[in-house]
Formats: sequence, structure tokens, C-alpha cells
Amino acid sequence: MACATLAVTRNGGPPIDLDALLGPFLAPIVVGLTVVSIALFLVVIGLWRRTVRLSRRIHGLTRGTDGRPLEAILEAHLEKVFAVSRSVDDLGQRTRHLERQGLLAIQRMGLVRFNPFEDTGGNQSVALALLDANGDGVILSSLHARSGTRVYAKAVTGGRAEGAVSDEEAAALRSALEPPPSGSRPAV
Repeated sequence: MACATLAVTRNGGPPIDLDALLGPFLAPIVVGLTVVSIALFLVVIGLWRRTVRLSRRIHGLTRGTDGRPLEAILEAHLEKVFAVSRSVDDLGQRTRHLERQGLLAIQRMGLVRFNPFEDTGGNQSVALALLDANGDGVILSSLHARSGTRVYAKAVTGGRAEGAVSDEEAAALRSALEPPPSGSRPAV
């Protein structure tokens, strides 16, 4: 069998015989390339094993305690977050409604006990002012005498009584309009 020779020319010069040039070094070159191929094969096997281990770790990390994938767990948590957000929005609306209603509730009170008649003993008569946050409400007066007790009511708008008030009723109204002392607890 005839062996083909490989000849290369350099810039139009005489041809170079590569077979003659590489022939004596062919065995070491093949051995070197074989060693490099085996080393690269071992590197590929090592990288494959590492990829398998990382894949197992990622699979373990992305599984929940109940075996569901991480995506399903995150979707469930996001749904819970959205549900809580909706509940908070609903509570915010309800709170605003209750705060508006609370302004109309009795928040201030002033009470004065007095004795309007000389023939009765003790301060058994009272003037009671009951006001909301706007200063609207009522003054209730109870006059106690030996012959009976009479109760009167007078409307209050914006902190002013509609009509004439007695000194005791005026004192109860002033007491209800006073700001609470600092550090006092609001009535529950």
C-alpha cells in the first residue's frame, strides 16, 4: 500500500515533507494526545457527577416539607399574602366607618351634683352634660325635692346649649368641654 506524503510549501519555496518531519515524534504525540483525552474525559465525568449532586440539592431545596415543588408553595404563600392584603383593606374600610360613627358617640361627660332646695338634705340633684366629639349632645338635669323628682333635657350644638341654662348646667357643660388631663386613659 502506497503511503501518501504530505508536502507543504512556504512562500513559494521548496516543499517541506511533514511526514519526514513528524515521523520520529509521532508516537510521543499520540501518547500525549491520549493522555490529554483521558484527562479531559475524567474532567467531564467529574463535572457530570457534580452537576448530578447539584441537581439533587436544588431538587431537595425546591421541595417543601410535604413534597410539593417550591413553585406551588410560593403560589400558596402569595395567595395567602393577597388574601391578607384584601382583609387588611376591608378592615381599613370598616375602621374608617367606625371612626366616623365614633365621632357621633358620647365621648365627653360633665357631672355636677347640687342642692337646689333648702328643705332637702344632700346634693341629690344633678346636671349631666353628654357630648360627642363635635360638642353636640344633651344636658340632663334632675331636680330632687321632697315632693318628687323632675328631669329636664336641653339640646347642645357645637358646645352651646340651645336656650337658657342654670349655673349648674353651665358648669356641667364646661366640665364636658374641658380637654382630659394629660396621661388620663380614654373611657372604654
